Amino acid sequence: MILKKERLQKYLAHAGVASRRKSEEIIAAGRVKVNDKVVREMGVKVSSSDKVEVDGKLIEDKEEKVYFLLHKPLGYVTTTDDQFDRKTVIDLIKTNKRVYPVGRLDYDSTGLLLITNDGEMTNRLIHPSYEVWKEYLVEIKGFLENDSIKVLENGLELSDGVTAPAKVKLETRNNHTSKVFISIREGKNRQIRRMFDKLNYEVVSLKRVKFGPLNLGRLQPGQYKTLDMNEIKQLEKLTNIKRR
Repeated sequence: MILKKERLQKYLAHAGVASRRKSEEIIAAGRVKVNDKVVREMGVKVSSSDKVEVDGKLIEDKEEKVYFLLHKPLGYVTTTDDQFDRKTVIDLIKTNKRVYPVGRLDYDSTGLLLITNDGEMTNRLIHPSYEVWKEYLVEIKGFLENDSIKVLENGLELSDGVTAPAKVKLETRNNHTSKVFISIREGKNRQIRRMFDKLNYEVVSLKRVKFGPLNLGRLQPGQYKTLDMNEIKQLEKLTNIKRR
């Protein structure tokens, strides 16, 4: 996910450093560093993932952090806006905050999607080093063979590399369709669909039911809830974020 950037002087104003005009004077005076480099130009854009300092003091965006768990329905794109004017998941959230989806779910996939304005947490949750487990309920055409389950569990080679071992739990299967829960800790593009395609199975539906410690629960497509403090603390523990 690419976090939305804003002009440096606006970022400083939002963080409570000074007014926007005064912030421009501070920048012009060479008192501001972005990612350890002095910045004097007004056109520089930053996001909450950038390191911003004024007179050697680290500046943090003081905007209140919000966290929403959405059940993404079919027919929505997982972006903040869309060049083809398709509906986005942000359209479903009623908030005056500038929020962003954490990771992606395909246009034709459904399920759990975390939406927040916490840039630090977002970057950690989607970074491969944190290996956040994500569980999906997948329905495929045909009978899922035991040998295919073992391949999924051991990892298989895709065009962008071998997948890490997955956790697989068979739900139902017959000669027409099979349903299986599969958990992965990677984020390759359309990974689940490509894994089954590699094994010559067509995916009928794909729904994410877990993301780290979060569960979809009884939320219906299009519904969302605000995370409670315990859920937020679990995410902070998972991503090793220590807040004051």
